[in-house]
Amino acid sequence: MEFRAEGLYQHAPASDGELIPWSRIMLGMGVTVGRGYPSKGNFTLLGMLGGLPVLKGRGGGHLLMTLRHPYEDRMVYFDRHPRWYGPTEVALLEELLRQTVTAGEAHRLADVDWLRRVVTRLSPSSPWTTTGGTQKAVMQARQAEEPSGA
Repeated sequence: MEFRAEGLYQHAPASDGELIPWSRIMLGMGVTVGRGYPSKGNFTLLGMLGGLPVLKGRGGGHLLMTLRHPYEDRMVYFDRHPRWYGPTEVALLEELLRQTVTAGEAHRLADVDWLRRVVTRLSPSSPWTTTGGTQKAVMQARQAEEPSGA
């Protein structure tokens, strides 16, 4: 899976893949690490075990989203990055995806410079782990990257 200027591109092993235009994505995105559906949170059991040295970089997960025209629920699969990301980082990613899509700015996810700046502002060492802290941290990071005068 990759974020492209024209939309979210899902690679497929036996085909050219599929491009989902940004304008079709609505209501944010959910993130699941591991196969299947977790009973709670963003990680399945295999997703949590993915942090073990023997499993690093293996497996993957999926983004959950609702598309419009036609309306449908979709799961877009991704491969796991060699680095293991913990629950806090995955929660921040999910909140960033949700806020960006809800704001009608899904196309900004393909802007590498913008995304890098926002993610840099979301350092895990920041003291935002209180209730509502994730939403507030993402909102502040996104606002800090707004063009001046907006």
